[in-house]
Amino acid sequence: MISALRPFLEGFVQFLRTPTLGRRVAGLLIFALVLLLTTNAATFVMLKRTATFNDEVEATQLVRREIRSVFIFLLDAETGQRGFLLTGNPDYLQIYNEATGNLPEALDNLTTLAEGDLDVGDRAARVRELAEIKIVELQRTVDLARTGRVGEALGVVRSNRGKVAMDEIRAETLAVDEILQTRLRFRTRQSEWASTVTVIANSLGAILILALGAVSGWMIRRYIIEIQAARDAVDRLNAGLEGQVRERTADLTRANEEIQRFAYIVSHDLRAPLVNVMGYTSELEQAGRIVEAAITEAETKRKVDPEVVMAVREEMPEAIGFIRASTEKMDRLINAILKLSREGRRRLTPERIDMTAMAQQIADSVRHQTAAADARVEVADLPSIETDRLSIEQILGNLIDNAVKYLDPARPGLIEVTGQAAGDGWVTYRIADNGRGISDRDHERIFELFRRSGRQDRPGEGLGLAFVRNSVRRLGGEITVDSELGKGSTFTLKFPTRLILADAGDFA
Repeated sequence: MISALRPFLEGFVQFLRTPTLGRRVAGLLIFALVLLLTTNAATFVMLKRTATFNDEVEATQLVRREIRSVFIFLLDAETGQRGFLLTGNPDYLQIYNEATGNLPEALDNLTTLAEGDLDVGDRAARVRELAEIKIVELQRTVDLARTGRVGEALGVVRSNRGKVAMDEIRAETLAVDEILQTRLRFRTRQSEWASTVTVIANSLGAILILALGAVSGWMIRRYIIEIQAARDAVDRLNAGLEGQVRERTADLTRANEEIQRFAYIVSHDLRAPLVNVMGYTSELEQAGRIVEAAITEAETKRKVDPEVVMAVREEMPEAIGFIRASTEKMDRLINAILKLSREGRRRLTPERIDMTAMAQQIADSVRHQTAAADARVEVADLPSIETDRLSIEQILGNLIDNAVKYLDPARPGLIEVTGQAAGDGWVTYRIADNGRGISDRDHERIFELFRRSGRQDRPGEGLGLAFVRNSVRRLGGEITVDSELGKGSTFTLKFPTRLILADAGDFA
């Protein structure tokens, strides 16, 4: 992780040390961003404080409303009580009943709202205590009047205990109202102050950001002019380089064609003497059989020199066998070189290919080999691709054949063909097996001509993977291997989803 970040950090330090216009523009933009974030943070804090002030103002208003409601309900109850005592008319009790019915809820609300308030909490509790005393006095007089003892009820009223309670309630209510009014004025000033500070902070932030934006715009304009000048200079250089690239490309194309022709000519010229050697070897075999027959006939008539018998029956067949094996191997090598040469000259034909169907067809073609080796080939759903059918079929066929060829007989074989679209115009396929595996030092070597890895107990000339890599490159792709001895190998193919012939590799 640290090694991956090191180039970025070194480049960033170099950027900071180099006094360029780009660095100044970046610094101004970063400063503007920090300023904007600071302004937003200050605005957020002030808005939170304003909201807190508003909540406190609302709570104060609720306390004022509830304590006034309590006082008004007590006045209404007292009015209804006095009217009933003076007139005996029960209609006055309706006012009394409504007021006394609303008082408990109003007192509860007042107690809840004032709870924890150091300024009005005790006074609200005192108002509740006096209100409950007043309610008891009112209820007692009403009950006496209802039973006809109006005199006793009036005596209770004349005792002035109810008046004293109401006077004290009025005094406490006025005191609470004064405290709350003072608090409201203070909170209102705080809220106005917070709003003013918020507006000023936003205005200053906007002015500074506009100023920085103007300066940044001017510097960016200069920067763009410099970039355009540099681009014009690069275009002038590119105009000369394009001609050189075209010339070099033409030279490489001609060189590649010469290599292809040379490989074809050499292979063709090698085949002629090889055919002669193979023909003369057959004639030697035939002559050897004739000489052996003659020796056999001579042995029936007389004693033949043992060295002659050994030379005819053992040494000559062995020498001819070595010659034949060598010529057959050379014939296979020449055929492989011719195949590479022809493949390099073959014109690619892009077409949309169902990769799942193709891979499954190749897997079915080696089923007899996998069944004999107690192995299986699993083909997942593969993304389609637009490329050359013959090339991609040869690539997959070679890789699957190799995976089957080098399975480990010590365990059931498993070959998995999977793939996925990268989403950036590329597609990846993987051929994984649990076979012998490849040593780390041979991961690159196996793609070279006539080079093989591990025990040489399987037929082959070391040409398959070289042919595969050449074909992959012609299709504009790449191939890699990840393998460990004794665990298996995974060959990864990466291709463009659409083969562009102008970009397809033409070099072996």
